[in-house]
Amino acid sequence: MQKTSIPKGTRDFSPREMARRNYIFETIKRVYALYGFQQIETPAMENLSTLMGKYGDEGDKLLFKILNSGDYLASANSDALEARDSVRLMRDIAEKGLRYDLTVPFARYVVQHNADITLPFKRYQIQPVWRADRPQKGRYREFYQCDADIVGTDSLLQEAELIAILREVFSRLNINVTLHLNNRKILTGIADVAGAADHITDITVAIDKLDKIGIDNVKAEMRDKGVCDDAILKLQPILELQGSNAEKLSQLRTIFDGKSEAGIKGVEETETILSFLPFSDSTRFTVTLDLTLARGLNYYTGAILEVKANDVPMGSISGGGRYDNLTGVFGLPGLSGVGISFGADRIYDVLTALDLFPKETEQTTSLLFACFGDDELRYACRLATETRAAGIPTEIYPSPAKMKKQLAYADAKHIPYVAIIGSDEMADNTVMLKNMTTGEQQKISISEVINLLKNT
Repeated sequence: MQKTSIPKGTRDFSPREMARRNYIFETIKRVYALYGFQQIETPAMENLSTLMGKYGDEGDKLLFKILNSGDYLASANSDALEARDSVRLMRDIAEKGLRYDLTVPFARYVVQHNADITLPFKRYQIQPVWRADRPQKGRYREFYQCDADIVGTDSLLQEAELIAILREVFSRLNINVTLHLNNRKILTGIADVAGAADHITDITVAIDKLDKIGIDNVKAEMRDKGVCDDAILKLQPILELQGSNAEKLSQLRTIFDGKSEAGIKGVEETETILSFLPFSDSTRFTVTLDLTLARGLNYYTGAILEVKANDVPMGSISGGGRYDNLTGVFGLPGLSGVGISFGADRIYDVLTALDLFPKETEQTTSLLFACFGDDELRYACRLATETRAAGIPTEIYPSPAKMKKQLAYADAKHIPYVAIIGSDEMADNTVMLKNMTTGEQQKISISEVINLLKNT
């Protein structure tokens, strides 16, 4: 007999896990809607011509390709086939692939539907993506992304609104977080001041590891990449700036003055974003200028955002930033945008670690009818029609089994109330309502059951 299994790097989700995941997704959706974002969906598969070349050589290797239907080898290049040249062969046998992220499909969507959308266009998208990566703990081949983007405006108000969205979502989830904020132009300014503009990538990749490996190892890594000691000496005091966000920005303005136009521009943009924020820091949500934050430098051109949970040791649980020319590769240049993405799997882990999932997320049924016989079962069918019409999620145990078994079913599914029906209840048009939490029982009419449960 064949052993049942699923592909490596994928997961099944139990009803309990789905209820918890949906709690996260629905919380995010409601907040997105509050800020005027509209939901879209794109196909699970895209043309490979859309996906290839957008993620670099390594990203292209991680794309899941879909073989053409039918005799896919019929049109294959015989020389490539004989030479086992998989790269050349793939052009003939696969025209489509599973989406690697939601960003490139979104860019394709904007260009393809440009005549039908109103700019600035505010969209959110919560869908799975696939990557042919090596599966390991916390890294899967199939996972969800929860993206929101605004394209078609350079206004820095959008960065502030996205920060407000992050604050609102994590407030509703009861997670205490710190938002780390930086700007690509500030990173450019740091490299300019150090006299190592040609090493900006080496510098930023190294300083991004500062909190993990320490300043000495960061220096060693920069030396290994060819950054001279004089440049490293100039970098250290900048990376160690102290004070409030305003004080750090003031010091950076002085450092960049006359040495880096890009750096000054980054300071100005960051000051503007902070001035738009409609709230102050609190113990629940703090915004900090983090000069070591250097994620996504191959596409971010302005603000860079990253959110970390305060009470659980974990990587970022959300991130984003400003990018230019998202749609340029598809023939629509000059369309600036800014976006964020929630890490649903990591948020799930944080909520689990802190025991923050509301108990009601696991409760799908509010009332179970438990019956002693077939006549009672038919009676329950009529009553269940009334409770469901009143909006009360209701189940009927499907057979008149022993009452202990029916109550055990309700207990296993965390159903809070059981309406027990016997001949006496049928005779006087009532049910024996049992509270599964307290064990209390009362004989009441179905209209009283409805009133009780709707007000609970």
